[in-house]
Amino acid sequence: MLVSAKEMLTKAKAGHYAVGQFNINNLEWTKAILLTAQEMNSPVILGVSEGAGKYMCGYKTIVGMVNGMLENLKITVPVALHLDHGSYEGALACIEAGFSSVMFDGSHYPIEENIAKTTELVNLTTEKGISLEAEVGAIGGEEDGVVGAGECADPEECKQIADLGVTMLAAGIGNIHGKYPANWAGLSFETLAAVQEKTGAMPLVLHGGTGIPADQIKKAIDLGVSKINVNTECQLAFADATRKYIEAGKDLEGKGFDPRKLLAPGVEAIKATVREKIELFGSANKA
Repeated sequence: MLVSAKEMLTKAKAGHYAVGQFNINNLEWTKAILLTAQEMNSPVILGVSEGAGKYMCGYKTIVGMVNGMLENLKITVPVALHLDHGSYEGALACIEAGFSSVMFDGSHYPIEENIAKTTELVNLTTEKGISLEAEVGAIGGEEDGVVGAGECADPEECKQIADLGVTMLAAGIGNIHGKYPANWAGLSFETLAAVQEKTGAMPLVLHGGTGIPADQIKKAIDLGVSKINVNTECQLAFADATRKYIEAGKDLEGKGFDPRKLLAPGVEAIKATVREKIELFGSANKA
């Protein structure tokens, strides 16, 4: 059964580890992530961007698939199904479809409007027992076609949003989505420490977990980050394994063209990536 991310993240913050949000793109992705979380006895968050939601034929389709898998694969670790970088309308649609967690990204609105819309969603999600993530300070890189440099959030604005009663807060600390450029300046731990000071027990979220060096990830967790989002890294691992399978001519041997065989190396590569991240984040055996 899907659960809100609130309890798993409250425990993570208190225990100085982080729960991974791994974005899903299809059945293979979802299955690989769930099996690995179960194998490592780790709580997990399945992230769905609005683009991936459209690709997978809508939020109801996704909810049906995930719920079916939890039952069929006998998943007992806590699993939250979370809308990633949602619009206000997207958040409402996911709540209606049966998601257990949503993100409303109001970072591109003036702070007053971000506060107004977030407040409405706090009321709605609290009533339904769904966790809510908010964002302050745009996160750089490319997210569904929008490209930006990694910005740093204003700690005062973070406090204003945190005080509304959201479950978790994504604050820009120089992190970006996708691959990091060679001249990336690294995470701003100064900003993170200032945000943590203003928001106290609130679990903080680090977007753009692909390509941040392990020591910076560990330091971010020490400074209050309890949820880390990973997407690009699983995609790169999947593509690389699939390329090798085809370049080795495996798809031409026997029934190697069967999608169940063709996609298997990619699935194993996703599992290996998720395993590595769960170990780095410290959430193994925390279910």
